[in-house]
Amino acid sequence: MKRKIWLLPLLAVSAYLQAQTEVRLAVHKSFSLPKGLIARFERANDAKVSIIQAGGANEMLNKLILSRANPIADAVYGLDNANIGKAREMGILAAAQPGSAPVAVGLPSALAVDYGYVSINYDKKWFEGKKLPLPQTLQDLTRPEYKNLLVVPSPATSSPGLGFLMANISGMGEEGAFKWWAQMRQNGVKVAKGWSEAYYTDFSHNGGAYPLVVGYAASPAAEVYFSKGKYSEPPTGNLFLKGGVFRQVEGAAVLKGAKQPKLAAKLVQWLQSREVQQAVPSEMWVYPAVKNTRLPDVFRFAQAPTHTTAPAQRDIDANQRGWVSRWIRTVLK
Repeated sequence: MKRKIWLLPLLAVSAYLQAQTEVRLAVHKSFSLPKGLIARFERANDAKVSIIQAGGANEMLNKLILSRANPIADAVYGLDNANIGKAREMGILAAAQPGSAPVAVGLPSALAVDYGYVSINYDKKWFEGKKLPLPQTLQDLTRPEYKNLLVVPSPATSSPGLGFLMANISGMGEEGAFKWWAQMRQNGVKVAKGWSEAYYTDFSHNGGAYPLVVGYAASPAAEVYFSKGKYSEPPTGNLFLKGGVFRQVEGAAVLKGAKQPKLAAKLVQWLQSREVQQAVPSEMWVYPAVKNTRLPDVFRFAQAPTHTTAPAQRDIDANQRGWVSRWIRTVLK
């Protein structure tokens, strides 16, 4: 008899879960939100959110393009101003997107969720120990004393890597940028597949061999936050070098061919909700896109650059694939 009493609630829960509508969200590997937030969205919409981790941002985009005849997701988070043009060109986005909340930064064909600054991070302890002056320009990095010191995520697979390349092209001109990259190849630049590999494996602060890494300006704040009191000041810093800082805007959009387009639209808009926007800074270490969102106190360690460089959006959209192909030929082949 007891077995039957327990069985009824279990059957009810099973039936409820089966009745929920699944909505799939494709994300890059840096996506992070508290599970409790996602659970509240699910309860409010009688839905089950399936998070599809699809690698780095550009790797994710490539997977969405290859699967566009039978989409692997209903919505996507993590497209940015460096690759949104390719997404539009390849026809993976729904023609109609939901309305956006008031935002501080915009993103064409998508709802802006967050933004951050791609820059070079440096290991303070390493430079102090070597008594090596910090480079003052990107050209300094081609000098012999800075040989084998920089690791970068590949622009072919990584959104910060692509953003950094866009900043280079804008700051130095296309020919100047690729000349610099050819010099950096000779000076021992290391190329990692993505930001996580570059930062957590190759960066000297985390036990690697490279004291310079292309990352995010908010990373020093994250170091303080996750140290749980070990650091009162960041152990890493930012180099805001001319032609080496890019403002990256990330967003979300409903995918063309979504199985659940209405629910996908609600999910995309939810990413601009107050509760999600307030969680974004200390979960993904970027700035919330929606206006008047309060930042956590630790963001006082997140420096904002006074200048960024980027080609015009139309030039990025028209030339991004060609620039990446040229970068591969210049640096990797």
